[in-house]
Amino acid sequence: MSSLSSRREFIRTATVTGLGAVAAGPVLSQEKSPNERVQFACIGVGGKGDSDSSDAGRLGTVVAICDVDDGTLNKAAQKWPNAKKYNDYRKMLDEMHKEIDAVIVSTPDHNHGPAAAMAMNMGKHAFCQKPLTHSLWEARELANLARKMKVATQMGNQGTADSGMRKNAYLVRSGVLGKVSEVHVWTNRPIWPQGGSRPTPAPVPETLHWTEWIGPAPDRPYAPGAYHTFAWRGWWDFGTGALGDMACHTMNLPFMGLDMRNPLSVLAHTSGHNKDSYPTWSTIEYEFGPNANRPGFKMFWYDGGKLPDPKLFKGGKFEDLVIDGKLPSSGSLIVGDKDQLYTPGDYGGGGRFIHSDPSPVAFPESPGHFEEFIRACKGGEPAMSNFPNYAVPLTETVLLGNLAVWADGKKIEWDARNLKAKNAPEVDIVIHPRLQHGYSLTMGRK
Repeated sequence: MSSLSSRREFIRTATVTGLGAVAAGPVLSQEKSPNERVQFACIGVGGKGDSDSSDAGRLGTVVAICDVDDGTLNKAAQKWPNAKKYNDYRKMLDEMHKEIDAVIVSTPDHNHGPAAAMAMNMGKHAFCQKPLTHSLWEARELANLARKMKVATQMGNQGTADSGMRKNAYLVRSGVLGKVSEVHVWTNRPIWPQGGSRPTPAPVPETLHWTEWIGPAPDRPYAPGAYHTFAWRGWWDFGTGALGDMACHTMNLPFMGLDMRNPLSVLAHTSGHNKDSYPTWSTIEYEFGPNANRPGFKMFWYDGGKLPDPKLFKGGKFEDLVIDGKLPSSGSLIVGDKDQLYTPGDYGGGGRFIHSDPSPVAFPESPGHFEEFIRACKGGEPAMSNFPNYAVPLTETVLLGNLAVWADGKKIEWDARNLKAKNAPEVDIVIHPRLQHGYSLTMGRK
């Protein structure tokens, strides 16, 4: 097949399915009519969990809520007075499974995999915040489980439904940039402490269920403000650093536009770290091999104040982006031999091409991110960011960067099929960490 014919087929398939050159979504049972309301259990109802549970209540019915913080839980109960309250999601799912259709997981990263897996093992549809899991092994297992159980799934990277981002991605797919050689993605994260030692322990507040907060992670003492409610992102046991917080957003455009999965190698340089707290900054180089629709290319990630070389933005419509020798604090740049695409911020919409204003291109419109999930729960078309075909490959690409961060200066040669670093057995603990305290991905299995 000629490269032109191959590209035309790629665009046609992508436009019809909304998924690009990936397998069809799971076959979903028609459990509910379009007029029935989906019954939700929400795990984590503070922070992002507040807006996620609000989406669930807007389009369905919240019948159970769970949070380890009694203050957060009681505040949510004022919004959902008829929902049953829990501090332990395992108990909630055990007791309420007959009344639940779908589960929302909005916890710290280390509980994503076990909570979503337990829901799916019980035949429940699963919506889980980004990054989908804390580890690569968990991500691959969730994809397999979603296929096996034939449930509706979606990751909470809401920008996937944005028309501006989708339009940009489909323009990239159409070939307007020519042969892409480089992608640059940068973020203003971390905005929490990283790179330091553990703080002094303190008594656990009476309102916080610390054992349930720790969940599948190794034990450690509570310290005020160090973990709960936000700074957990900077610790290897609980979070996934700057990559995990933002890359499922900031990498989303090039991932959709370039089918950016299964890199050949990943190499990081960092400020240094103790393998307990993430480094204060990192730069990461991913190498992707060619496929039927594009050549191979490299992607460069920057966090902790590191930025691409401003020289990349010289010429054309990009000159004004460099102010006092520096770029905006987050954004992306895709470099082709015909044109370049810059997008500001974290979500891949807006932006500008350095040379041209390309003609419109067809792309699948979204009814809304959570609306896609509701549609899938009722037996309709899978959400774009469903686990097997989109969310897991994106999460794997994101989390591979953390393997390189752990190795710090050693290039990781990646075997995607077998989920192994071919030359670095020392990162196995990051690929497949041991879940603690009886938590597993088989909880809820009959």
